[in-house]
Amino acid sequence: MKLRVGYELIYECPQPTPMMLMLNTHYTRVDHIVVADLLRTDPPVSIRQYRDGFGNLCARIVAPPGRITLSTTAMLEVDAEPERRPAEGWQHPVEDLPDDSLMFLLGSRYCETDLLSNIAWGLFGQSAPGAARVQAICDFVHNHIQFGYAHARPTKTAWEAYQERQGVCRDYAHLAVTLCRAMNIPARYCTGYISDIGTPKPWTTMDFAAWFEAYVGGTWQTYDPRNNVPRIGRVLMARGRDAADVALSNIFGPNNLVKFEVVCGPEA
Repeated sequence: MKLRVGYELIYECPQPTPMMLMLNTHYTRVDHIVVADLLRTDPPVSIRQYRDGFGNLCARIVAPPGRITLSTTAMLEVDAEPERRPAEGWQHPVEDLPDDSLMFLLGSRYCETDLLSNIAWGLFGQSAPGAARVQAICDFVHNHIQFGYAHARPTKTAWEAYQERQGVCRDYAHLAVTLCRAMNIPARYCTGYISDIGTPKPWTTMDFAAWFEAYVGGTWQTYDPRNNVPRIGRVLMARGRDAADVALSNIFGPNNLVKFEVVCGPEA
């Protein structure tokens, strides 16, 4: 099935403003790309790309004074059936984990494992280890947090989401990631597109989404505590320790976001 993805973001800057952008699909989706998502700017500016320490594709620009539009449109070939996880789901002893997974056991900017460790063991200490435990964490987070855009704020952490019981998809992901790490399961934060294909209409306004991956059964497996059901058309853009590592834009100067529009749906 062909899936159309893209965005149009318009910023207004009063002066020349450096920007770091993370707005491309992840390199692991290269085999699925039919039309590549090339970043376009209006007015045209020089774009320099690099890969960060997590393998995410990043772009650097300097926005001129006034308005600048960042946009792309792409097409990918995706599975028309809901996503499935591998059957293997055992939990690795910490001493047997791969070296490059260990950073995803540690606390990070939005994931305070020290504050949530005792709570995690109290809630999930008796659950079956591995994938079953990760799913128990997702079930808990899905029911614990009430979704609402009015509850979003860029500084909210996993501990605050746990206490307030309100948030958006990034808060669901941060809390689940933190609880997994507290239970000695490596977990990394992911961001990208999720289509509404296969869900009841009317569909809501599209947005970028957050979920996470847990290392169980010898592989990184996808979990989504916000939706908590398999989806069709999930497209990874970036992954890291938490939202601080995968911000869509880091802007080094005053700016105003004038327009934010995301597209993710079946090709007409």
